[in-house]
Amino acid sequence: MSSTSEAAEVHEPLARPRLVERHLLVPFILLVCCFAAWGAAANLTDILVGVFRSIFDMSNFQSSLVQFAYYGAYFLLAIPAAFINRRYGYKAGVLVGLGLAAVGGLLFIPASQFLQYGFFLLALFVLAAGLSILETSANPFVLAMGSEESSTRRLNLAQAFNPVGANVGVLLGAVLILPQLTSEAAKTIMTPEQLVQSQEADLGLVLRPYLGIAAVLVLIWLLIAFRKMSVPAEQGDVPVVSGNALGRLWANRHYRYGVAAQFFNVAAQTCIWTFTILYAQDVVGVSAESSGWFLQASLIIFLLARFAMVYLLGIVQPARLLLIMAVVGVVLCLVAMFSLNMVGLLAVVGLSASLSLMFPTIYGVALQGLGADAKFGAAGLVMAILGGALAPMVHGAVMDQAGAAKGYVVPAVCLALVAAYALFDLRSHRPGVGEPDRETVR
Repeated sequence: MSSTSEAAEVHEPLARPRLVERHLLVPFILLVCCFAAWGAAANLTDILVGVFRSIFDMSNFQSSLVQFAYYGAYFLLAIPAAFINRRYGYKAGVLVGLGLAAVGGLLFIPASQFLQYGFFLLALFVLAAGLSILETSANPFVLAMGSEESSTRRLNLAQAFNPVGANVGVLLGAVLILPQLTSEAAKTIMTPEQLVQSQEADLGLVLRPYLGIAAVLVLIWLLIAFRKMSVPAEQGDVPVVSGNALGRLWANRHYRYGVAAQFFNVAAQTCIWTFTILYAQDVVGVSAESSGWFLQASLIIFLLARFAMVYLLGIVQPARLLLIMAVVGVVLCLVAMFSLNMVGLLAVVGLSASLSLMFPTIYGVALQGLGADAKFGAAGLVMAILGGALAPMVHGAVMDQAGAAKGYVVPAVCLALVAAYALFDLRSHRPGVGEPDRETVR
């Protein structure tokens, strides 16, 4: 090759890869709708913790079983979802997830008739099982809808619409459930028959938004089922390494610690959002009718901050930004613990800004350089959502013993461990695809 042609090749501008392949633009939009739908379902669940505590007269620990049922299903269904994707493809996984989640929403109909807490937990478990399959399928599907170079940006964009749905879920709770619940004062003067009737009425309020979510899921299912989609190659240009994928994943400390960081990130997020309303009521004295709006404000901050973080990730190294926001989160938790007034409540609301970038950033950092092992690695990161099942019970138990404010020591510890993972990633060498993990601290 001549020097002239070499120079032309050097100075020829490289075409920026498309964010989404042209023929997959409509499927991408439909998947974005899925991200919003499971955000609505997840954050409506946060409302239910306080609602069930009021309806069934339970402790904070007992009401937190709502999150155990929800996130426990996420843990149990992630691996089956990975096998569905491998055998039948991403579209099939998305359809199975949407269908099962819709069935879970419809199960609220018989649950509201039985007036038993356990039936609601079963309905939530089925709903979350479907959403687990949906999320395990949708995340890698989004990553595969274009070049690998733009995959992280593409996933961050899709994930940015998750809090849009989350705000809708909390709005449904704040408008359709919380203001219309039977007050505690009214219950004290009711006869046993009237108490049963009030339970039926309150549980009927819970039913309506879940039926709406089920209807939306069925609509998205139909739009996806009857649209022809060409499934993109999965990591087609990534070298495949022979051997035991699970063994390699376990040996890779960047991935292994990343799963742990995701566990503690989801744990912190679930604790913070689950108990925001109870903090407002029990610590600051906000009325039940108004308390839901503080969770709504928290999720609006999360939404705006997530779009801001997508921009900042183009400027600041992901692990460094993760470290900064995790440390900010720890500080805000400490403020919530020791400022037992509106300042503490504003700190709880502001924690959403710290949480906004964590899930997709940890997801991307942990999967970086895994090559063909990323498919099973993605399932492990979804299973880490188990943190959302376990931590609220710990948080609720601490609240029962030490008060609503002191319970925020639980998310503080979780966010400190996320910060430790970010610091580890910044200070260590990442092995290449198929290399043994022999990190040396810089």
